[in-house]
Amino acid sequence: MRSAARSEPPPDPQVHRWIRRELASSPPRASSLIITVWGDAIAPHGGAVMLAGLIDLLTPFGINERLVRTSVFRLARERWLSARPIGRQSLYRLTRDGARRFEQAYRRIYAPPVERWDDTWEIVVANGSTAAQRKALRLELGWEGFGTLAPGVYARPSQAPSAVPRIAAALGLSGRIVVARASDDATLGATSLASAVPRAWDLAEVAADYRRFLVRFGSVIQRFRRTGGAAHGPGQSFVVRTLLIHAYRRVLLRDPQLPAALLPLDWPGAAAYALCRDFYRLTHRAAERHLVATLTNERGVLPPASSDFYRRFDGLD
Repeated sequence: MRSAARSEPPPDPQVHRWIRRELASSPPRASSLIITVWGDAIAPHGGAVMLAGLIDLLTPFGINERLVRTSVFRLARERWLSARPIGRQSLYRLTRDGARRFEQAYRRIYAPPVERWDDTWEIVVANGSTAAQRKALRLELGWEGFGTLAPGVYARPSQAPSAVPRIAAALGLSGRIVVARASDDATLGATSLASAVPRAWDLAEVAADYRRFLVRFGSVIQRFRRTGGAAHGPGQSFVVRTLLIHAYRRVLLRDPQLPAALLPLDWPGAAAYALCRDFYRLTHRAAERHLVATLTNERGVLPPASSDFYRRFDGLD
């Protein structure tokens, strides 16, 4: 690991104890955590790092070298990553497909909750497709917040731009599905699309997960708020931020992110987003210093974070 040039504050004992308890009670799976770290921290810096630095970066999470090597090998086999030998070391880089999949998932993490909505719905009917194609379509649409109204019929409140053309093209289903925009019409005497929300999405389970998330991270975030982000070392800032985004990602990717008009009044998703936003803004400078001090690419230093990084959570300073 390369040492940082500036003097950094010592680790906070209370945060250290929280991290230790968290890792003991809910140890993250190596491969899942690596996906979080790559999407949250490495992708904005070009998406390519030397394996030795990644091993150092993940050591504080209790993930040893063998687990890191096994996990990145598996991700390469699944075509998320590609490997290239450089001397006696290995450089791992996001594949084009891996970058697309990361972008798909992670743009939802940093976007604010949907407030405005024009009351229209996007409907997908999977006629003329095989069972395997329908299964793949349901999975991809699910990541984009579509619920299942009936077998082969999927819906979500309209968003712009639509994700359906991209998904259909990737699955080879262009021209084999029916896509329409619709709105409720009370004069027709039928039940509304809005009334189908509890059937199409399990919001009660997602809400319970959000509340557990808020309890789990509330105390440590409050500690950072009281003492200020600059009072905490880069290593602790990076570890807590990674655990926070890792847990938030696991809840959020099952959240259809419906407009506020379709959600219960006590919906906790907005509070979870605000917690992540505030902590990210508070600690991103320190976490970035930790990354730069720990990781390298084939040129020996990470490039600066992309402009997209600074647009996360409605803008970072």
